[in-house]
Amino acid sequence: METNASERLAALVRIPTVSAHIDTTGPAPFEKLIDALWVFYPVLHERLACERVTEAGLLYRWPGSDPELAREPVVLMAHFDVVPADEADPWTYPPFEGRIADGRVWGRGTLDDKGALVCICEAIESLLTSGFTPSRDIYLSFSGNEETYGDAARAIAATLRERGVTPHLVLDEGGAVVAAPLPWVKAPTAMVGVGEKGVMTVRLETTAAPGHASAPGKATAVARIGRAVARLTGPVFPARLPKTTATMLDTFAEHTTGAPGLMLKTLARFPALTAQIFGKLGGEAGATVRTTVAPTMIEGGTAANVLPSRASAVLNVRVAPGETTASVLARIARRIADRSVSVTMTEGTPASREAPTDCEQYRAIGRAVAAAYPGVKPAPYIMAAATDSRHFHTFTDWVYRFAPLAMDAAQLASVHGVDESVEISSLERGRVFYEHLVRGTTGGSGTTSRSGEEAGTTSRSGEGPGTTSRSGEGAGGSKMINPSKEA
Repeated sequence: METNASERLAALVRIPTVSAHIDTTGPAPFEKLIDALWVFYPVLHERLACERVTEAGLLYRWPGSDPELAREPVVLMAHFDVVPADEADPWTYPPFEGRIADGRVWGRGTLDDKGALVCICEAIESLLTSGFTPSRDIYLSFSGNEETYGDAARAIAATLRERGVTPHLVLDEGGAVVAAPLPWVKAPTAMVGVGEKGVMTVRLETTAAPGHASAPGKATAVARIGRAVARLTGPVFPARLPKTTATMLDTFAEHTTGAPGLMLKTLARFPALTAQIFGKLGGEAGATVRTTVAPTMIEGGTAANVLPSRASAVLNVRVAPGETTASVLARIARRIADRSVSVTMTEGTPASREAPTDCEQYRAIGRAVAAAYPGVKPAPYIMAAATDSRHFHTFTDWVYRFAPLAMDAAQLASVHGVDESVEISSLERGRVFYEHLVRGTTGGSGTTSRSGEEAGTTSRSGEGPGTTSRSGEGAGGSKMINPSKEA
């Protein structure tokens, strides 16, 4: 039986919950993981009501002691699905072996996002065991299809909104504790996402007369699409420095001395100039100041000697704050400047609002960071990637993205890559973070938590995964999970 956080995480890694493969594997791996959570965290499942929202969503509620705060809860989010991993790639250990070695847990999902899920559950289990009772409600929102832009988190957010809930704080995955957020900023920093870019899938399509390739016309379908894609090479959208990025630079300047500190202060003070500088740098720096367009797929033709009647391309667009999906489509069409090429959005979400940093919620995150990582300060930023938390922005302002795990450059590159791993010490620090965050945002009563204990000392007992019984129907058609089970 797994007896500490690292072993519990390793056990979850061994369950390949690859949401992109669910049509092949079926739901069995996901149900096995949910069963494992019931075994690993018995107090949590005994004390917190849990309901299934869609087949892939779990929503837990820990009622607070103050009824007036019931509609202003804290929502802690994570997802338990992972992206595929090719075992032919040069992994140090197989991606779904869940190896514990060299002070780390290795495998797909250790950082994205099973590690954070385990930290949340460890913290809640610890708080419950200590006798703590929050003053405001706490919800745990776990989804099993985040990596495929699934509907679980969207349905959970809609469920809470329909019940009149306006979260006091939502915290999902996102930033991490990084040693050097910029080459000239050497202070370890907790990067907290206060917003995220929107995501659009845009399809370009054109038609032309088919025929034999020996006698091509002036503009074949493939040529038109190729020309359209070429016109989207390089910056398409103007560079603008978001308010959050200026605040981030100011924060870095506070902890940086000498010429680098002066440079950071100057960059924060002159946003128009900074936007142009970052835009010229391109890459990640350029992506922070503008909407980006990346052609990712192109299609046309059925044979080498046949002129196709149709050709198409797909663009992945990351929408910066200040743009709308309509304005993005209009600018792309103007840039292509060819009425024979249609420009349509097949799916998309706008950029989120930027959550405030001059508020108690953000300060509470900073205090929890300090408890888990003494000396580390938070800094806000805009995420380029999409998270489940985007579904909450429509009805609350206080949505943040931060997983309390330390990541170096190699670990950041391993997310969706090769050799994903998390330090065992980060799992303990992550538990401390969530415990302090819950105490700091909900008040409440109870004995002191075990935040000072050595990581990995908690023992649990119970049956193996797969033995738990869950049944019943909840209000609104969502499935209620029966928390009673045999020990």
